[in-house]
Amino acid sequence: MENPKYPLLFKDGDITIGGLFAVRSIETLPSFEFRQRPQPLSCSSVNIRDFRIAQTMTFTIEEINRSETLLPNVSIGYRIYDTCGSRLSSMSATMSVMNGQEFAAEDKCNGQTPIHAIIGETESSATVILSRTTGPFKIPVISHSATCECLSNRKDFPSFFRTIASDYHQSRALAYIVKHFGWSWVGAVNSDNDYGNNGMAIFLNTAQEEGICIEYSVKFYRTEHEKLQKVVNVIKQSTTKVIIAFLSRVEMVNLLEQLSIQNITGLQMIGVEAWITAKSLITPNSFNVLGGSLGFAVRKLDIEGFSDYVVKAFWDTAFPCSQEDGNSSQDALSCSRYQDLLVLKKYNEDVPEQRYASNVYKAVYAVAYALHSLLKCKEKEGCEKHLTIQPQQVIESLKNVNFTVTFGDRVWFDSSGAAVAQYEVVNWQQDSDGSIQFKAVGYYDASLPPDQRFVLNTENIIWAGGQLEKPRSVCSESCPPGTRKAVQKGRPVCCYDCIPCADGEISNETDSNNCMQCPGEFWSNAERNKCVLKAVEFLSFTEVMGIVLVFFSLFGVGITVLVTDLLYSKKDTPIVKANNSELSFLLLFSLTLCFLCSLTFIGRPTEWSCMLRHTAFGITFVLCISCVLGKTIVVLMAFKATLPGSNVMKWFGPVQQRLSVLAFTLIQVLICVLWLTISPPFPYKNMKYYKEKIILECSLGSTVGFWAVLGYIGLLALLCFILAFLGRKLPDNFNEAKFITFSMLIFCAVWITFIPAYVSSPGKFTVAVEIFAILASSFGLLFCIFAPKCYIILFKPEQNTKQHLMGKTQTKSY
Repeated sequence: MENPKYPLLFKDGDITIGGLFAVRSIETLPSFEFRQRPQPLSCSSVNIRDFRIAQTMTFTIEEINRSETLLPNVSIGYRIYDTCGSRLSSMSATMSVMNGQEFAAEDKCNGQTPIHAIIGETESSATVILSRTTGPFKIPVISHSATCECLSNRKDFPSFFRTIASDYHQSRALAYIVKHFGWSWVGAVNSDNDYGNNGMAIFLNTAQEEGICIEYSVKFYRTEHEKLQKVVNVIKQSTTKVIIAFLSRVEMVNLLEQLSIQNITGLQMIGVEAWITAKSLITPNSFNVLGGSLGFAVRKLDIEGFSDYVVKAFWDTAFPCSQEDGNSSQDALSCSRYQDLLVLKKYNEDVPEQRYASNVYKAVYAVAYALHSLLKCKEKEGCEKHLTIQPQQVIESLKNVNFTVTFGDRVWFDSSGAAVAQYEVVNWQQDSDGSIQFKAVGYYDASLPPDQRFVLNTENIIWAGGQLEKPRSVCSESCPPGTRKAVQKGRPVCCYDCIPCADGEISNETDSNNCMQCPGEFWSNAERNKCVLKAVEFLSFTEVMGIVLVFFSLFGVGITVLVTDLLYSKKDTPIVKANNSELSFLLLFSLTLCFLCSLTFIGRPTEWSCMLRHTAFGITFVLCISCVLGKTIVVLMAFKATLPGSNVMKWFGPVQQRLSVLAFTLIQVLICVLWLTISPPFPYKNMKYYKEKIILECSLGSTVGFWAVLGYIGLLALLCFILAFLGRKLPDNFNEAKFITFSMLIFCAVWITFIPAYVSSPGKFTVAVEIFAILASSFGLLFCIFAPKCYIILFKPEQNTKQHLMGKTQTKSY
């Protein structure tokens, strides 16, 4: 475009600092028909914020020039250019500030830049252009508001500094504030430029780390009206109530306009420092959309004397013309070009909200301190003005600056050339008079320890729509304790179904991802939120089944005692004498023990009861079967003794009978002793059969011992059955072998049936089956052997005679 751009504001000095600010915001492009020389770019519509920033720069330079300690006898000049908020104008202004007016007067560059540092730009994208252009010439650039994290790359931007923190901290803080309020379902909108894209990328990564789901992430640029309409439609159709608006001020103005037109309200906006405190967003209808917005803002610091300067000294010293002298000119510029600025001469209501002013103030002072060091300035002796300062030297000196400004802030640059992150959390609130205020409700300070960086006063927040209650924004409601989250297929992790925990598992937290398995002896309660001790099951004396079995056991004992008493009272009668009364009474005694031993199987198993129940059962039954076997042998011997020449009874007399019973019983005792010695039964908590309860049972210890006991009983019973069966047809009016055969038949049938029932019965029913087998076989022996005798004694006493027992009667075969 040939002709250089002229500065908006300038002042000569020993050292010159450049400034690039978007003082105006609307750019009018000339015609590019290539038929004539293009007209200069035209800018209009004053951007008050950047105009105040330009005023801050001139104010700070005037203050330094008056200082007797900082750069004494050295004056600082400035050249401030208007970039119109346009990339094209920004590039033009950058070339102008680097070269100055000498570029137009000579045929070639003189190799020296007229400036030592540049303050600017306001937006990150424009600052990227500025830094990439000035980088090869090693001209330091210090920005007051360019926050893009991309500018922290020292390889690409080695000469860039800023008195504001990068968006790395702000983007992460946005995720933290969303997490703090329990919002897991949010939308995201960003400017389609370096500032918005980099900031949103950091936010999205942090949100993922914090478990926050993004329903949508859309972007647009200020000139893309069709894209803006699509963004508004996405917002309108979404379900989230919270929107992260990582937008530059201009994009936010465009979005606000469209949201207001379509009456989209009630959304909780979370903003960034670029727009959250922008006065230009306050319109009659803006509070309907942005009311209750929360966001991070640059701290508001008051610069002493600045308010008076903006309405007095500035217009007299820094501005090329005044309202009274509107026809004067300077550097061939017409004062008519500044008419839109002159209307602000008496306006200073926005000064208290100029949050970036302090950053510009710090930036200018940082350059001054760097130059102070390079010029070897001393308070009384002044500076060595003859020294030639190269921009590269200023860069190295800026890396080491460390000073405190008048309002108390310490200024220094970290390794990436940025300042420490310090933000206020502000809330859009409406006062009683209808005015909109940016109320501070917290802060974020990255210089503090991690647990102290973020502080919020939730009670002072007014939410979207003027509500006092915090809005909810979740894809799925929280899963209560006792359930777990199951992600819905094809949707983000924040969209899930609540699935009840399985039996034996619990979740005692809200929104649990997994259910925990209860420890071995514990089980989940009905609500699945607590592990409780499993119910312990065993056959007790207090339950119905236990009471019934105890009754029949004692009933058997009672019957046995009555039979014993009856037989003892008739011990001298032929029917008692004829059937070996000694073995009969021993058998009745063993049957009593059999009935009683069933009681040892009822109740909580202990170490002693487990050993007692199996050994008592084995020994008493062997004693019982031994007596029956003895009676069977006696019957067979008695009939054999009646044959001529037979003398067998002397081999199985009373002494031999007693010894046989004792011998058979001692064998079982020996088996039991070996069992108890090698591997005795013990109490065992069976948690395999039922998951929800513990079966307290007696483990056999050695299964070989258990089956040896049962096998020995079965062997004796089988032998007894065979002998009794062989003697069932012996001629006699009262042949006891018949009844022994029946009793052994019942006994064997019961115990053969017991084996599969015992193996298949669960829990306490296993014990009940064993007790039933004991009682059934005991009752079978008792009734089959002694019922006929008792019947004759009680109801047929006429048959209880020796003549009747010795009579020849016809007997039936069985």
